[in-house]
Formats: sequence, structure tokens, C-alpha cells
Amino acid sequence: MKTALTCLLACLAVLPLRAAETQWTTDFNTALRTAKAEKKMLLMNFTGSDWCGWCIKLKNEVFSKPEFKEYATKNLVLVELDFPKKKKQTAAEKKNNQSLAQRYKVGGFPTIIVLTSDGKLAGELGYQPGGPQAFIAALDKLKK
Repeated sequence: MKTALTCLLACLAVLPLRAAETQWTTDFNTALRTAKAEKKMLLMNFTGSDWCGWCIKLKNEVFSKPEFKEYATKNLVLVELDFPKKKKQTAAEKKNNQSLAQRYKVGGFPTIIVLTSDGKLAGELGYQPGGPQAFIAALDKLKK
């Protein structure tokens, strides 16, 4: 009984860490390979992280929440394509982000492009009220 209780407590202690493991990458090609290998959707967040009010709101109200992190860990590969005004980026990162913005016809921020695990366009989202629950519901509609 004591061993079972210890095991249960250890498992419960790890659960919050699992949501925190959600990682954003800036490497689209690696993310696409990972999405295919893991059979997950690829979510590209085109953002102006240090100046776009709606982008900051989306990050604070959705992407930073445990519910989204848990969902993302199980269902998504996350790519951040940033267009900051103050944050430093390499020339290669700027060029890559601009190329992807042109490829997916991004006209404003935030724009969320969702691809299937095969790299096909599943849909496009932006900021919407309702927190992680509403955003996850919109993502689930794109799965179908």
C-alpha cells in the first residue's frame, strides 16, 4: 500500500511538468519532419511578439495556459515565426520567416497556420476570445 501511494504521488508530481514540456521551435523544416513522424498537426504562429497587442493577448490567454500546453504536447508541433521590432534575430531567421509568411499569404498578426502531419493546409486561425478552450475547439474542428 505504501509503495502504491508513493508511485501515485510520483506520477501526480510529473503531470504538471508534462504540460510545461511544450516547446516552440523556429525551425519549420525540422518541425514538419517531427509532425509527420509523430502524426501531429503543425501549428505556425506568425507573431509580432514584442509589439502586436493581439499576439501578446493570444500568448497570455491561450499559449501560456496549462490546458493549451497539455493539448499541444499530445496533438501539435509548435513553430513560432516572429516579426519583432526590438528583439534581435539572425538574418537567416528573418529571411526564413519572411519566406514562410509569403508562402502562406500572411497579411497580419497574429496569424495561425495549421498544417496536417503531411504538410497540407488544414486551416487558418487568429486571436479569438474564450481562452484555451475556444482555441482548442477551433483546432479540433481543423482535424476533421
